[in-house]
Amino acid sequence: MTLRRLVAIVGPTASGKSAIALDLALRLGGEIVNADSRQVYRGMDVGTAKPTAAERRLVPHHLFDVADPSEGYSLALFRRHVRAALDAIWQRGSFAWLVGGTGQYVWALLEDWQVPEVPPDADLRARLTAIADAEGADALHALLAAMDPLAASRVDPRNVRRVVRAIEVFHHTGLPISHWRRRGSPPFEHLLFGVDVPRAELDRRVDARVDAMFAAGFVDEVRALRERGVPPDVSAMSSIGYGEVTRHLADQLTLDEAIDATRRATRRLVRRQAQWFRRDDPRITWIRDAEDAEIQANVFTAACTATVCRGHG
Repeated sequence: MTLRRLVAIVGPTASGKSAIALDLALRLGGEIVNADSRQVYRGMDVGTAKPTAAERRLVPHHLFDVADPSEGYSLALFRRHVRAALDAIWQRGSFAWLVGGTGQYVWALLEDWQVPEVPPDADLRARLTAIADAEGADALHALLAAMDPLAASRVDPRNVRRVVRAIEVFHHTGLPISHWRRRGSPPFEHLLFGVDVPRAELDRRVDARVDAMFAAGFVDEVRALRERGVPPDVSAMSSIGYGEVTRHLADQLTLDEAIDATRRATRRLVRRQAQWFRRDDPRITWIRDAEDAEIQANVFTAACTATVCRGHG
């Protein structure tokens, strides 16, 4: 009988999830599966802090570089890809470390969400975005509230991309997106860890990460994407840092302004991610400091003694 086992490690950007997962996989075995909505894109390496080629050679990694930035990626595609990757891992007799800060991806898998197979509708998205630009994000959010009050209550009006997606799903299926977010029971065993770093330390790490990104050639990476023909208005290029650098390349921001704007936007993202995962606090075993060796040892022990990792490593 094939054992279906999974350990999920969640938390905000710059909290140290990837480093912990790699260390655990090297110690205990298993394969790493990406649950970050931006690390799926080819050519977006520096700005998404993707694991390096050397790190990926140490342990099998999955769902990195599976999409072209011009084409976009969706929760439905992630569900399809992650289930295929997990099935292959389990068939090999191994188990998975699911790592990422995209809460929707994690919960869609762990709660077995029913996700609509609705591809992006560029024309509809353009019309809806134009409403937000002309009348404000609240006007677009009001349209969603009229269609799907439950979804509207869960989506920040300022998050125009998510509001547009919810309206898009209703437009194409005739059903509210909340209908599709029904929960089930996943057909596998799993543990769920969260990495929690004090805010001041997390802000320091964010600033250090952003500085390192720009020092490592982030501007050249964005320039290369543009030269490949990736449009500046696609979802992938709205990722934090990519939009700011695009504006820098268009002479709308100086380099220092782009760096500062990226720092501030990343800090806001970190706050939103932390709030997302804190809503599910009782289900998560929190790691209080990703750099504390003693606490890491406790995580290793918990993983080793759990059924998920028993018999591996």
